Amino acid sequence: MNTLYLDIFSGISGDMFLGALIDLGADVRALERELEKLQLGGWQIHAARGQKSNIEGVKFDVRLTHQQREGHTDGTTHSHPHSPREGHGHENDHPGAGPAQGAHGGPLIATSQGRVELSVFETNVPPRFRLYFLDPKGEATAPPAPATVTLETIRPGKKRHAFKFKHQGDYLEATEQLPEPHEFSAVVTLKRGTRIEKYETGFVEDHHHHGHGQRRGADHEGHDHARNFSQIKELIQRSALSDWVKQKSIAVFRRIAVAEGQIHGLPPEQVHFHEVGAVDSIVDIVGACVALEILGQPRVLAGPVVEGVGFIECAHGRFPLPAPATLAILGARGAGVTQCEEPHELVTPTGAALLAEFAESFGPMQGLVATKIGYGLGARDNRTRPNVLRAILGESSAADSGGHDWETDTVAVIETNLDDINAEILGHFVERAFAQGALDVFHTPIQMKKNRPGVLLTVLCAAADADKFSELILRETSAFGVRRHSTERRKLKRELVTVKTAHGEVTIKLGQLNGKIVQVAPEFESCKKLAAEAGVPLKQVYEAALKEMTNGK
Repeated sequence: MNTLYLDIFSGISGDMFLGALIDLGADVRALERELEKLQLGGWQIHAARGQKSNIEGVKFDVRLTHQQREGHTDGTTHSHPHSPREGHGHENDHPGAGPAQGAHGGPLIATSQGRVELSVFETNVPPRFRLYFLDPKGEATAPPAPATVTLETIRPGKKRHAFKFKHQGDYLEATEQLPEPHEFSAVVTLKRGTRIEKYETGFVEDHHHHGHGQRRGADHEGHDHARNFSQIKELIQRSALSDWVKQKSIAVFRRIAVAEGQIHGLPPEQVHFHEVGAVDSIVDIVGACVALEILGQPRVLAGPVVEGVGFIECAHGRFPLPAPATLAILGARGAGVTQCEEPHELVTPTGAALLAEFAESFGPMQGLVATKIGYGLGARDNRTRPNVLRAILGESSAADSGGHDWETDTVAVIETNLDDINAEILGHFVERAFAQGALDVFHTPIQMKKNRPGVLLTVLCAAADADKFSELILRETSAFGVRRHSTERRKLKRELVTVKTAHGEVTIKLGQLNGKIVQVAPEFESCKKLAAEAGVPLKQVYEAALKEMTNGK
């Protein structure tokens, strides 16, 4: 059985997930071609090999190609300073127009040897300065030694803060985070041999705060940055993506929207989210689903969810970890969270939503034979563990799958012992539970304390519905408590076919294992309806359907 195991000992984010899948073999060009079917402009994807704590993997980034500040699903933002003439291109040198803008949204500072772009990056990590260096022709060039570069911010009241830098790929990154607010003068100092050059520029970030009904400026295609869940669904549904990618992408977004709706006390459709609507978030989430499809839609398992400690600055203000949306998403899925000593956010809302949608279960590896191992690199240097997501692609061992091609999933089992319930009330509960979407409901005779006869009431449901049915039991029966646990199922691959009998057409459900039909079951409602129309016994229709099916095979 093709299985993907996510070892989330150091958390998970959308970009780490995509980086890991690319490292496992998801083709970047194929990924890009599929994402173009969204017809959503203003982005580029970038995947490069790199290292974190001497572990080699893939760093995935979504780079915006227009001068807009986009919110991020994870409650963080890309900070792009705006000139008074924003939107007029990267090289805006008209008098009085403000500093020209670089490819990463920061002001370009002219130097004796070209230009330096001063950018602030804060997706999934605390905000930090990044310096990109260009030659006189505007081409990217390797950054100088970090020791030759310093930067000082000057805020109102003459408050000064000096920053040092380190090498990070094709740019220099500050060794400490940038405090709020992001409005200041910046003085960049470059050592050129014995000569020292100083350059000053203004840096003003245009802050847009999260609010319901608030609309922000549209991008170059006219899309509203504050897209809500309905708009994102429409964007995905009208694309030429596969049905599976559409279904899964919308499901991931739905989990985020529901969580945010709970936080704000509104239905998902009535809340405008500039984080959910961000271009980079849409590319991250849809791209994750595309990458899984490229890898053959493997069964996904995950390790226990590990989160850091401390606080995070998000769209809702300063909150303790886990972030509000992350906690809500994992709670709705029934996934437990364990915090470790790492003083940073490890699991982002996007990462949580991907786990909630795709992971069948959370726990240690069991009988997994690894055939490929990939690493998705994060942007931070953690203190206690490498900032990587390890993804293992492999085959389930014989002990796990027995070489069978059956389907698997995880469901919630809710049960309670009852010895004082009216039989009619119990029957009413069974009807209500089925009407509300329970997978199965049954009661079993048991013997309770003091030799009293009773029943064991059991409800099987989707993990996300466990709270709903727990409440239904407590409200509609005499129970004072319920027991809950998750369990794995093995299911035959199913197919519905129609056969013609002397009485009319009947729908039959087929169960297949390893390509062979092992179960044949006429659908009860189909037989019942035909028996009533033909005026014959139900048993006669049932037997006729089985006979036709046997003759046909």
